[in-house]
Amino acid sequence: MFRINGINKRKKKGQAKLLPFINGKEGYFLAQEALLLKMDHIHKKFPGVYALNDAKLELRAGEVHALLGENGAGKSTLMKILGGIYEKNEGDIYIEGKKADIKSVEDARAAGISIIHQELVLVPYLTVAENIFLGREAQKNGFLDSRKMIQDTQAALDDFGLKLNPNSLIADLNIAQQQMVEIVKAISFNAKIIVMDEPTSSLSDTEVEGLFKSIRKLTARGIGIIYISHRMGELDEIADRVTVMRDGMYVDTKVVKETPGDELIRLMVGRELTNYYTRDYNSSKEIVLKVENLCGDNSDHVNFELHKGEILGFAGLIGAGRSETMETIFGLRKAVSGKVVLNGQEIQGLPTIEIMKKGIGLVPEDRRDEGIFPDMPTKFNVTLKVLDDFIRIIRVNGRKEAEIFDKCVNDLAVKVASGKTPIRNLSGGNQQKAILGSWLAANPSVLILDEPTRGVDVGAKSEIYTIMNNLAKEGVSIIMVSSDLPEVLNMSDRIAVMCNGAVTGILDHTEATQTKIMEKAVHY
Repeated sequence: MFRINGINKRKKKGQAKLLPFINGKEGYFLAQEALLLKMDHIHKKFPGVYALNDAKLELRAGEVHALLGENGAGKSTLMKILGGIYEKNEGDIYIEGKKADIKSVEDARAAGISIIHQELVLVPYLTVAENIFLGREAQKNGFLDSRKMIQDTQAALDDFGLKLNPNSLIADLNIAQQQMVEIVKAISFNAKIIVMDEPTSSLSDTEVEGLFKSIRKLTARGIGIIYISHRMGELDEIADRVTVMRDGMYVDTKVVKETPGDELIRLMVGRELTNYYTRDYNSSKEIVLKVENLCGDNSDHVNFELHKGEILGFAGLIGAGRSETMETIFGLRKAVSGKVVLNGQEIQGLPTIEIMKKGIGLVPEDRRDEGIFPDMPTKFNVTLKVLDDFIRIIRVNGRKEAEIFDKCVNDLAVKVASGKTPIRNLSGGNQQKAILGSWLAANPSVLILDEPTRGVDVGAKSEIYTIMNNLAKEGVSIIMVSSDLPEVLNMSDRIAVMCNGAVTGILDHTEATQTKIMEKAVHY
């Protein structure tokens, strides 16, 4: 392991098949690799704004090409043009040297392009097999051949080493499992080019390694992968080259193994990030929240204490029970037994609205479905939790509402055109800061942050870390659930590790290491 500006990185492991460069040195690219994709001088304009301005990207056969940039840099727009969701205004696209006219998703699939979007598009009440074959169902003698779809799905799942039942409903799977189904579905189209947009954002380390093994299998067959990720530590593990975008424009293309992480961050944000993680550690012993033998949905006699002004990190593998435990504390799930004591008062069993009034806030893992009303104005989303502050019966104090919104925007540096802008139009980082602001308006004494930087670019991550640090200094107690171990290690005063629904150990930040955390995360 080595670290760049606080970001853990790993040396790249050998791929399934390495062939020599033309110069005879062994490397990560195939010597005879063809140019699978060339996007040249791509322009895209929406009303009043250029989303892409002379963007470009090249992808080689058998290559994993990372696409980096802050939220709003134009990465997703460029990929939506490649995938036929948007039409470009100018520029050319070439697939295997031939000019391609991509105007629809069907055109893209016919050209051998498959995209795994960051926001999952599975049908919740269809099975895994039905989702994978949706729109191209297998038939036999004019009838639906469910047996073949199940067999083919099982074979694809086995190829990934996934222990999923093809007959399981998507609604019964967790986010990580749904993400893997999306990946299997995309690969099942036999694509030449696969775009993966934040594919590991909800995966455990074990699942990420399984994904990387599958990616290496694909690249060994000559398939090209465009890989979008905000997790800088993944790039050295899986990517060959990287293209950086900023403000809708092409910045540079680099060979990953020859480029320091600090340089990539500078190219992305246009400035140096001297303090990526900002943390002033707290040694307070004043107990704000005490959880005793809490049992419930995937919570097994959970015990821990949260101190005033502390950031208590929660680590563990996907399915360890971290999110379920937090939802039980917040009253979203029913506890079977145990106690939750806030500032000396037992709150276990109270409805969520009463727990909120007592001073606990929860920023959920699934920002889009659980944290916001995406089509409503940003001002509505920010002020929703403090309606009583500016509404009396049917009278709305617009000035007070505007004050609350403006304070959030100014204090947290939320980039938004106006309060009327639908929150779905904000970047992931600005959405997350707006959600944080909505809770801060309610003045919580305890703030639970579940995956606070999931799907957020490095610049916004750094801003969120600074916000968390400042809140802790002001006396707010924070529980941070995160699958990002460097984040947990660098931002936590103490780290609680969960496995199989139980807390298996609590480590002080002075003694915690990735190895110690993983030992407690897998042994119980």
